[in-house]
Amino acid sequence: MATIDQKPSKYMLNLLHVLPAYANEEKGIANGLVEINTNSINKYEFITESGQLKLDRVGYSSLTYPVAYGLIPQTWDQDNDMLDFIIANVTEPLVPGSLAEVRVIGVMKFEDGGERDDKIITVLADDKRMDHIGSYEDLGGHWQKETEHYFEHYKDLKKPGTCKVLGFFDIPEAHKIIKECTERYEKEYKPKLS
Repeated sequence: MATIDQKPSKYMLNLLHVLPAYANEEKGIANGLVEINTNSINKYEFITESGQLKLDRVGYSSLTYPVAYGLIPQTWDQDNDMLDFIIANVTEPLVPGSLAEVRVIGVMKFEDGGERDDKIITVLADDKRMDHIGSYEDLGGHWQKETEHYFEHYKDLKKPGTCKVLGFFDIPEAHKIIKECTERYEKEYKPKLS
């Protein structure tokens, strides 16, 4: 059972601002809030202020997400949004809006319309099928090519040429980015909470 360090409440908690970024930092396990399933063209996003999941848009092409996708709570990336994460090798569809504990295995640095919008690469922490995956490199070269192709071209029919993958990087770099984004959240976003 997932645990949240909060007293019981008659009001629904906004998990974006209640959950910490890590479920177990020592083991490299982050908290992830799932927005989108693998093979979807629908783009769901959490409303930062309220925590509800909203259909942001239907994709502009037939390209589908090759990974599950979501955000890490209490983080703030350089694009003025919570830090994104992707879950590789999901075998069963995940419920959008659900909390997943994910093991960090790398990061894909990404630029969208001139803004940094990095994607932390993860696998489900409690999926024994993923125990042998120690790094994003264990996913294979084709996984990297497919993921890079998707993120560089999924907006081509709306804003061609605006997305660029800047490379794939190791676990220490991923944790460095999470730390930077949690610090940015504390400084730039948390003071706005009521």
